Amino acid sequence: MNALVVYDSVFGNTEKIARAMGDALGNVETLSVSQVSAETIRGRDVLIVGSPTRGFRPTEGISKLLNALPKNHLAGVRVAAFDTRIVLETINSKVFRLLVDKGGYAASHIAQSLEKKGGKLIAPPEGFFVTGEQGPLKDGELERAARWAKQIVSS
Repeated sequence: MNALVVYDSVFGNTEKIARAMGDALGNVETLSVSQVSAETIRGRDVLIVGSPTRGFRPTEGISKLLNALPKNHLAGVRVAAFDTRIVLETINSKVFRLLVDKGGYAASHIAQSLEKKGGKLIAPPEGFFVTGEQGPLKDGELERAARWAKQIVSS
């Protein structure tokens, strides 16, 4: 399997999730978005992309990478998307909780972009939880990320 896990991270939580996935999958490259170009992605069998949710969307780095990919660049590539996010029920403000619930999360935007570039989505977008804006990750999320990655590549 020629797989790549690409991530962007603001406070380090999304990087930890991405690295847990890469470690679980074994011989897989796990790279920061700053190290990735269209050429880095070319020829991959599986591409997993993740970002923290920032303003209901992925980071600028992830968005720029995905927008820069040529049309059908991901044809034949199995793709998956993930994000890190705050647990909705832990947000105290009802107004902000409603905004987050309606605004969405980064993973769904990433998944749509991957599909627009020709990728075949192999799993629904997934969110991994942090306990506050800067983290840390909720207990058990690294293990859950490892299980999710193994499950999606075996499908």
